[in-house]
Amino acid sequence: MTSAMIPQILALFLFCTGMMMILLRRNTVVLLLGIELMLNAANLSLVSFSNAMGQIDGQVQVFFVITIAAAESAVGLSILVNLYRNFGAVTTDRARTLQG
Repeated sequence: MTSAMIPQILALFLFCTGMMMILLRRNTVVLLLGIELMLNAANLSLVSFSNAMGQIDGQVQVFFVITIAAAESAVGLSILVNLYRNFGAVTTDRARTLQG
């Protein structure tokens, strides 16, 4: 196994774990955690490829992905706080009632 394969296998495991969290859970907090796991898996993959190629392009992209993920978490958590205030629960079934 090469040195680039181990982080790629870990990224695959993290991505699949995040995908299963999104597909199988009803709790909205767990859905946000699954999205974050999938973004971190993509970041790990980008960093390992840029390290293997000896370039810095992937690491610069990871910086922007982390910035966008932080903004997404802040917006998602604020939506969840308002959802809990209005309905007393953070399940996806309650969130569907917000559709117009």
